[in-house]
Amino acid sequence: MRTSKTVIVLVFLLLALVSGSAHAYVGPGAGLTAIGTVIALIGAILLALIGFIWYPVKRLLSRKKTGQSATESPHGESPATPQKRETTTDDIES
Repeated sequence: MRTSKTVIVLVFLLLALVSGSAHAYVGPGAGLTAIGTVIALIGAILLALIGFIWYPVKRLLSRKKTGQSATESPHGESPATPQKRETTTDDIES
């Protein structure tokens, strides 16, 4: 079974390498579009890696340096405890 898959892959690789030239012209508009698409794809992948991997790691490392726990906000307050506020007469509408 494994040898038949290997033979099929080798046949396709051989056919891809032996193929002749297409004698086709790629104009500057199509060429620049293809180059721009490849650059945009590489940029999108890099930005996705930065956003999904590097930024959370960077936040964890900065919290370790400052000594904050994961539940504290950057202002030193715990988000689980709401702040109490006095009600004044200005808050009550007549």
